[in-house]
Amino acid sequence: MFPPEFIQQIHAAPCRTVLAITGGGSSAISELLAQPGASRTLWDAVVPYHSAALAELLGGTPEGNCTPRVARAMAMKSYQRAQHLRDTGDSDKTSIAGVGCTASLVSDRPKKGDHRAHVALQTHDATHCWSLRMIKDHRSRGEEETLVTGLVLQAVATACKLDTELELDLVKNERVEHERVVAPVEWCKLLAGSLRATRQPSTRDATGATVALFPGAFHPRHAGHRRMAEIAGRLVSEEIAHELSIDNVDKPSLDFMEIEQRLAQFSTDEPVWLTRAATFAEKAVLFPGSLFVIGADTIVRIADPQYYGQDPRARDQAIAHIADQGCRFLVFGRVVSGEFQSASELKLPADLLAICQEVSEDEFRDDVSSTELRRNHLPPAEPVV
Repeated sequence: MFPPEFIQQIHAAPCRTVLAITGGGSSAISELLAQPGASRTLWDAVVPYHSAALAELLGGTPEGNCTPRVARAMAMKSYQRAQHLRDTGDSDKTSIAGVGCTASLVSDRPKKGDHRAHVALQTHDATHCWSLRMIKDHRSRGEEETLVTGLVLQAVATACKLDTELELDLVKNERVEHERVVAPVEWCKLLAGSLRATRQPSTRDATGATVALFPGAFHPRHAGHRRMAEIAGRLVSEEIAHELSIDNVDKPSLDFMEIEQRLAQFSTDEPVWLTRAATFAEKAVLFPGSLFVIGADTIVRIADPQYYGQDPRARDQAIAHIADQGCRFLVFGRVVSGEFQSASELKLPADLLAICQEVSEDEFRDDVSSTELRRNHLPPAEPVV
């Protein structure tokens, strides 16, 4: 189907890959395996075709299955799988890459949306994403599958640093859009695990000498976040630094494109710490003595044994650890089931409540969440103050 010499060039390159493919493009796996030497290229491959299988791979149900963000998350998960295989094997210096593909192709059911494919590549220093929208009703399922397979193989070739480009059978008004983010050295070290935190804009500081820290996913950052930072800054009379962890429990790390997009929401005079601290126990080690600025929904999660393997003792140990590091929480109330709740109104363990300072409804109220903004595609809203 594809030139054997092209596949042979891939196998000859010193790069090992893991693939995750859903919706279309899985023929790339058989194309790679059909030529001798495939074990030098392909370490693992998964096809999470059912939506539940995809959610299990990504650590949660994505907001839409066929998007560039999902392809990139699949590529990052694949990259982390390759890291694990390299670290547990005897090839610690091997170049690795993760490829993710999600596609929506011809089906036996009518489709309202475009026929499309998104293919992503994650390496130690770059994130790539190729997107293609296909003319509807122009090709058979097999022809669309061949086209997407070519995109996946091109991503693998890019990981192998090959100059050869496959010629794809595109028609008028079809084009492949390619985005790429090459990461700064600090981001590469974060992904590799050799660095735990780096301040953006970059400084020589490698540890968290800060008084008040506002952790969050900021996906997206909205007016409520900005107002919380402003109020917290007034209360502590200090500059508020934000913190964005590239790691999330059970989910793939943020890719470089995602990091760039989220950091773009901050001005150059707003310090942001990029970390690999997924939990507050980890954040407390990086930023001892800090006041963490959080919402009531976050303090509820910190108190919930569900996030500690359903073990209340593990939760209590984590809270004690945070307190031992001299850290505290500044808790902003949130609307829960139509009612505003402050920290004192929540059922928190006494040891956790003891290190909490609350911001009252009179001082701040914000009824908008980042999740709602993403779900409804709404612009950020102003909080009620």
